[in-house]
Amino acid sequence: MKAILRNPTTSIGALFCILIFVGAILAPWISPYDPLDQNIIDRLQPPSAEYWLGTDIYGRDVLSRILWGARISLVVSVAAITVAVVIGGAIGMVSAYIGGRFDLFVMQVMDVLLSFPSLILGLIVVALLGPDLINLIVAIALTAIAPFARIARAPVLSLKERAFVEAGRALGFSHARVLFVHIMPNILSEVLVMASLWMATAVRTEASLSFIGLGVKPPTATWGGMMRDGFEAILDAPWLSVFPGIAILMLVLGLNMVGDGLRDATDPKLSGS
Repeated sequence: MKAILRNPTTSIGALFCILIFVGAILAPWISPYDPLDQNIIDRLQPPSAEYWLGTDIYGRDVLSRILWGARISLVVSVAAITVAVVIGGAIGMVSAYIGGRFDLFVMQVMDVLLSFPSLILGLIVVALLGPDLINLIVAIALTAIAPFARIARAPVLSLKERAFVEAGRALGFSHARVLFVHIMPNILSEVLVMASLWMATAVRTEASLSFIGLGVKPPTATWGGMMRDGFEAILDAPWLSVFPGIAILMLVLGLNMVGDGLRDATDPKLSGS
């Protein structure tokens, strides 16, 4: 924590993330209007004292929809990356621990998944399963499983030959205990740093899929969906797309800054320890 706070860039990124997290959590209490309430009389109102960020084509308050849309982005990114960390990390650890042809086969399967760009793979999965919150989480998690499998596999290849692992085997510990109790804590820092960076990718992917109509179904507020709705009126009402875009930029930039700070803090070569 001290290493992160000493880095001004990381502190700024953490501030961005905290602001968005707090705004999403407190959305029911701090939103000035209901994000689904339509007021056609006040449609396409520019930012003002009454509507701080203006209104959309249906007269809905943009600020309220941004606050509620943050919930979708955070739920999708956190859930998808958590699933990817658990499944991908377990695959990589078990594959490296067993080794041999099994490891070769598993990594070839992961290479096939890595050959697809994350957005294209997510697009294929959502198109097959249908636009839905759960399907969106599954699609984004599937795009991140292979990278986490690779990240978890690399250190296990060297750790499984270390003396403490051999000592565990000599004491009669089961393979599961050796792998998940003694090896896994030694790779958690690398996996968690990767998770913070991939959360930013998950946010971008969710926004991209929502922008092309494959995210959570309307009228639920999503940042990508808000940008899509404002695209047709970009010249007359630029605030419809600009403000959701700024929200995406802040969250993605903040997550990347925090991830870089965590990497610097946990890497002995970079921290100088």
